[in-house]
Amino acid sequence: MSLRLFDTATREVRDFVPVVPGQVGIYLCGATVQAPPHIGHVRSVVAFDVLVRWLRRTGHQVTMVRNVTDIDDKILRRSAEAGRPWWAWAMENERAFTEAYDALGVLPPTYEPRATGHVPAMVALMERLIERGHAYVAAEGDVYFDVRSWAEYGSLTSQRLDDMAPDAAASQESDKRDPHDFALWKSAKPEEPETASWDTPFGRGRPGWHLECSAMAQRYLGDTFDIHGGGLDLRFPHHENEQAQSRAAGYGFARYWLHNGWVTQSGAKMSKSLGNGLLVHTLLETVRPAVLRYALTAVQYRSMLEWTTDTLAESEATWDRLAGFVDRATERVGTVSPEELASAELPAEFAAALDDDLNVPAALAVVHEHLRAGNTALAGNDDAGTRTELVAVRAMLDVLGLDPAGAQWGARSDDDRTATALDALVRAELDARTAARAAKDWASADAIRDRLTAAGIAVEDSPTGARWTLAARTTDEDI
Repeated sequence: MSLRLFDTATREVRDFVPVVPGQVGIYLCGATVQAPPHIGHVRSVVAFDVLVRWLRRTGHQVTMVRNVTDIDDKILRRSAEAGRPWWAWAMENERAFTEAYDALGVLPPTYEPRATGHVPAMVALMERLIERGHAYVAAEGDVYFDVRSWAEYGSLTSQRLDDMAPDAAASQESDKRDPHDFALWKSAKPEEPETASWDTPFGRGRPGWHLECSAMAQRYLGDTFDIHGGGLDLRFPHHENEQAQSRAAGYGFARYWLHNGWVTQSGAKMSKSLGNGLLVHTLLETVRPAVLRYALTAVQYRSMLEWTTDTLAESEATWDRLAGFVDRATERVGTVSPEELASAELPAEFAAALDDDLNVPAALAVVHEHLRAGNTALAGNDDAGTRTELVAVRAMLDVLGLDPAGAQWGARSDDDRTATALDALVRAELDARTAARAAKDWASADAIRDRLTAAGIAVEDSPTGARWTLAARTTDEDI
């Protein structure tokens, strides 16, 4: 079975056929850096990280472009409210997004262009649209796309132009020919910083949001590329407008459109306006990054992820089962090299699940089947079976960015001197505890365990000896 993906434009699952065999170009709408990220923001990036990993695992060369919108109305407004330069505000929040991506094990994109670095490309795109009769200069510094000049406008979202309600705020722009026309370039405003505008042949101003992405996608992926992705809320007007202006300019643009579902609370989309955003850096003060990654990964990318009080508890329990098996199996049969993982044959059912529009829940069901088989092999002292299942479980989880012993999450990797030193110190304490128990010195044995517990070390006694792990973090509510 080859990879099949749900194309939002055609509203059907299609065989994925790259423009160039063996190569895949992806453009993902990244962060608008007006504020630090909440989990609704990073859900999209985690979902497309799984796609990139699967494409690479199946032999494709992937070029991943994830942009940064570092100039827009909200950035200017919020930076002004904070009394900060807009560019400093944008950079601070961009770093917060990068830290969140890194903490969650998201692979770095091939390119991560900022909008402010691509003004010449945007000017060239506007000139091309004006020359072809699809855009016009309405006033000094104001350039609009003429939606009625492009008969296919609305095709991405299956809407007729005359049935669309124009944006209320945009309708106040009296210099437009049609209330549905959208801004390619916005004139400089007296109340805005001079640094937030650029000189162009059409007048001084700054780019419209839609124009930015079209210019950067064409710059890094060419006239026609494979996949354009983003959150479901971006379909209209953002992606509709991107497609219209790029195709009106004569470019093929994206051949497949993929949109991920939202993170919701009580059925409502998570957003700052609803006051229900869970900031990533706040969550990570009490939640292990791998647990948060699992919670965001485990739901199929097109499904809504309903966030409840049980979401993280369930993910933590599942992660501990996975990591626990990997730890015990590794102690029993030895480490698995990265080369062995990379060349391991993945279970056919797992591959079929991911080829079926990235059906991660079905793929995880296969992981858990092998997890049970591995635990059975461990209990039966079947070293060969244990190693087979250890390789299978780790290889599958690696595709999902969730390998407990991988470079991102492995607490005791061979090149981690801090973890190695900690392991040696804890082992010495456990050896002393074992000796105390053998001598029936229960007070000393209990005192050692209490010291380890106070230091955040959880001890588990087993038939093969004591094992240790870092205890789960607690919050004041847990006490």
